[in-house]
Amino acid sequence: MIVRSSPKSRCVMNGRSTHCENRTVLGIVNRDGTLAEFTQLPLANLHRVPDSVPDEMAVFTEPLAAALEIQQQIQIEPTDRVLLVGAGRLGQLIAQTLALTGCNLHVVARHAHQQDLLKRRGIRVIAEEEIQPWRWDVVVEATGSPGGFALARKAIRPRGTLVMKSTYKGEMSVNFSSIVVDEINIIGSRCGPFEPALRLMEMGQVDPTFLIAEEFKLQDALKAFERAAEIGVLKVLVEIPR
Repeated sequence: MIVRSSPKSRCVMNGRSTHCENRTVLGIVNRDGTLAEFTQLPLANLHRVPDSVPDEMAVFTEPLAAALEIQQQIQIEPTDRVLLVGAGRLGQLIAQTLALTGCNLHVVARHAHQQDLLKRRGIRVIAEEEIQPWRWDVVVEATGSPGGFALARKAIRPRGTLVMKSTYKGEMSVNFSSIVVDEINIIGSRCGPFEPALRLMEMGQVDPTFLIAEEFKLQDALKAFERAAEIGVLKVLVEIPR
């Protein structure tokens, strides 16, 4: 058995612990991350990892949970036309979880490596110029770029659902009048449930390990950071001796 931590807070605001104004988030908001000499967190934030889930897979629990948050927020039907814009690390996991719904899923992936990873799992890739405007029931934006948002906005049909799965740096110009006229539903989506993510990996329905580019020993941790910073690298692991 392995015990790991969740980024969720115990603080509660109107019953919404993940949106409390006083929340702390491990390694992100007012709480040291696991690179600190000592880490303190509530016992309620610990999750048991099944013995059948190896460490190399379990480290993806948090981003996989974030991918699953979409289906916590909206119902994806098998008949839905779903477009995912962005195929980075989170986008790849979102694609795997959406594919489980049986929906008509297509993914915009600009880089050949990203496209290859998707195709190997039987997920369809679509070029930007092939996207029909006003045709998609659900569009998930996972690039965090103005260009990605513009593409997602163009693709969504009137009264469709636009899921914002990215944070954007700085300000962005948006034509909200067209969003009002087309009655677009906009859903902000971030962290998600750990337990369903662990179950999916335990049952073998999702395998995130294909995202791992390389693994390093602890003494080579600085090299690992350099490798992780390279363009196109999705995940790098550092092995810590037990």
